[in-house]
Amino acid sequence: MKQWSADPALMRQPVHLLAFGFGSGLSPWAPGTCGTLVAIPITLFVMQFGFAAHLSFAILAAAVGIYICGESARRLGVHDHSGIVWDEITGFAITMLGSPSEFYWVLAGFALFRLFDIWKPWPIREADHSLHGGLGIMLDDVIAGLFAAAILLGMRYIL
Repeated sequence: MKQWSADPALMRQPVHLLAFGFGSGLSPWAPGTCGTLVAIPITLFVMQFGFAAHLSFAILAAAVGIYICGESARRLGVHDHSGIVWDEITGFAITMLGSPSEFYWVLAGFALFRLFDIWKPWPIREADHSLHGGLGIMLDDVIAGLFAAAILLGMRYIL
């Protein structure tokens, strides 16, 4: 396995800058959580333009993320490197699709998304282990985001 470096020069390459969540993935502790924290202001910004813009952003982030994550992993020589967090940014954007932007909804979305992303119940685990390249990196977080979004949507209608 090729070792990577936290060299700031890495962030001068646009594909790594995006894949590493603008540097948040370089955190030595919980890079996925740091990437999800970066996703919060991005998602809140997009949410203010309405559901159609939010959905468009989530779809575009997922589609572009397949290339970004796959290319970054290829250049690093490591499949699904822990520093690649564009998938977390996308997964959180998906998580918040059916939710308001109030603090407690964002907090619940963050907690649920991280739970599913770390726990990886079926079919998330299956997607994580069976697919390779950018699609494999992205799909488990997309599914985790869909699971979290479904729970938030259910909570929204129950409450």
